[in-house]
Amino acid sequence: MKPGVVGRHAAAYAGVRYLDAVHRAGAVGLVVAPRVLTPDDAADLLASVHGLLLIGGQDVDPALYGEPRSPEVYGVRRLEDDFEIILLRAAMEQGLPVLAVCRGAQVLNVALGGTLHQHISDDPGLLPHARTNFPEPEPGANGPLHEITVQPGCRLADALGATITNGAHSHHQAANRLGDGLVVTARSADGVIEGFEHEHGWVVGVQWHPEDTADVDPVQQRLFDTFVAQARAQAAV
Repeated sequence: MKPGVVGRHAAAYAGVRYLDAVHRAGAVGLVVAPRVLTPDDAADLLASVHGLLLIGGQDVDPALYGEPRSPEVYGVRRLEDDFEIILLRAAMEQGLPVLAVCRGAQVLNVALGGTLHQHISDDPGLLPHARTNFPEPEPGANGPLHEITVQPGCRLADALGATITNGAHSHHQAANRLGDGLVVTARSADGVIEGFEHEHGWVVGVQWHPEDTADVDPVQQRLFDTFVAQARAQAAV
């Protein structure tokens, strides 16, 4: 649900890698343009789908978690923040499965009262979590790969079918204090939170980008496969 420009007009789009991963899992992804929504609007919109995928993108407005904006924060679009937060809350109220990736995971955390580290890239004690020219676009390029350890028995581990995985990274922020009902399920070797999920329902957030390598890494694809399976189960209720 990223805004942009095509020809003379504004456009909303999702990266093809997300859509391809969902398609390989046997589902169709629908892209919805950000707009002002009431809770009732959000509930009506979600009545036609069976799951919510929140994708990567620009930074969340720090005002939403009560902090001043650091100089490194970029691309804030409050309309999109508010749109995704109200959709997420409606999806959780309806019991829809939610997969939240990178920015999406940050939106999930903030929506439930959590906070973010606004800029981790200058910390010399951390692994590289983005390309050196981040956030400048580099079409087709993946971010650095590094190992992620997943808590056995959690929804994320069950979805991946693994407790150790290699994920592609492209972020300069990460979860700090977790929101209400969220529990940490994965970390990188440097301690950065890489995964968390809600205590109730299938609501899973990952900080890395599984869509970047899902076409060649079955572990990453299984996350989308499981999300779609959860959506199918929801549709059958």
